Amino acid sequence: MPDQLPDWLGQALPNARPAHAGLVAAKLGSPQAFEKGGFKLSSAAFRDGGELDPCFTADEEDSVAPPLEWTAPPPGSHECVLVVEDPDGIKGKSFCHWLVWGLPAQKGQILEGEVPPRQGKNSFGNSEWLLPDPPTGAEPHDYVFQLFALDLPLTLMPGASRDELVEAMDGHVTAVTLLTGTYAREEGGDYDWEAEDEE
Repeated sequence: MPDQLPDWLGQALPNARPAHAGLVAAKLGSPQAFEKGGFKLSSAAFRDGGELDPCFTADEEDSVAPPLEWTAPPPGSHECVLVVEDPDGIKGKSFCHWLVWGLPAQKGQILEGEVPPRQGKNSFGNSEWLLPDPPTGAEPHDYVFQLFALDLPLTLMPGASRDELVEAMDGHVTAVTLLTGTYAREEGGDYDWEAEDEE
């Protein structure tokens, strides 16, 4: 039986649907932790629920991760962790696009294209920003940027998996904030994405 989407998360997401129950925020977040103390994530490149520019996706060469900025987490926080997932992944599972930890528990930012020092494995097994690459003609996919504040510093080594990160974070989330970007690939594109996947 699939997990149910928590009420607080359904209200927080601009395009909430059952698939979002697979997000890390659904497991580790809570209504008490959501945007606690004014903790807020934003981007100069897109608004919450807005479309990602192709320069952050697989549709352009030399694409990079979008810029992000956040306000200070509540007192008692020791580290911030970023998890980016597409809830409409393969076989009903969330698809992990980015895992970043070791971010200072203060007002901060990740610049466009910046490579954070501590990254975990995305769903392709690489420690980097996994470019959004939705099927041609599909409904827009959501890319949910989830920023968590923790009450302890993590000791994970770079290259840890999503499950390892979630296990280390469990029970230590002091606050969580969300930002959703969307992306869809129009019908009629002339690029052979299947060939690209096979390389």
